[in-house]
Amino acid sequence: MRNAKQTAPRRRRHPAAQAAVRAAGRTLGRAAEILEAVTVKRSLDLVLGSALLALAAPALALAALALAVRHPRDPGGVLRREIRTGLGGHPFELCSLRTRRFRLDLLSRLVHVVRGQLSLVGPPPLAPDDPALLEAAAGRWRRELRPGLTGLAQVQARSGMPWDEPALLDAHYAEHHGTWPDLAIMARSVRIHLRTEFRALTRQGKDRLSDTDHRLPNYSVAE
Repeated sequence: MRNAKQTAPRRRRHPAAQAAVRAAGRTLGRAAEILEAVTVKRSLDLVLGSALLALAAPALALAALALAVRHPRDPGGVLRREIRTGLGGHPFELCSLRTRRFRLDLLSRLVHVVRGQLSLVGPPPLAPDDPALLEAAAGRWRRELRPGLTGLAQVQARSGMPWDEPALLDAHYAEHHGTWPDLAIMARSVRIHLRTEFRALTRQGKDRLSDTDHRLPNYSVAE
């Protein structure tokens, strides 16, 4: 008498079914990695963005008050409002202070970081009609990432070399972004902005000095 193992028909998975199972497993694994990365990135945005907004709030309030006093009849008010495309291709209204002094316009966008419309680091926020959003490949990953206050293109696209084109740098960031690269980009962005402001202040100081400032008393051109 044959035992049950011998009489039971052998069930073998079809090769196509096996391939589908493996593909599904890889997809789930990749989805888990993306979800973990998004969660960490969003947590960093929320914690660090809230802290930076709290620190910058007094300066932003004073800047808004100064703009309101200087331009009381400005129909646009103290904020510049622009429509930009965010995560998932959803449009949102981006608000920024109407000043670039000490990059307060950039700091005023921290509100959007806390809300989840922007990230601290990411590709730049584009207008809905921007051609870059219409490209098949680039448009896909741009919809999967939140736009950022700063990004790889903003801190790197300064050499003028072909591989430092903003579109290529944005695509590279989309493929290799992570917590440590984000922190490095933020640190470099702060360093660049501080250096720019220092140079601007130094240049203003030099412009205020004229040749007459260094002349001795009773100096005459005729001499």
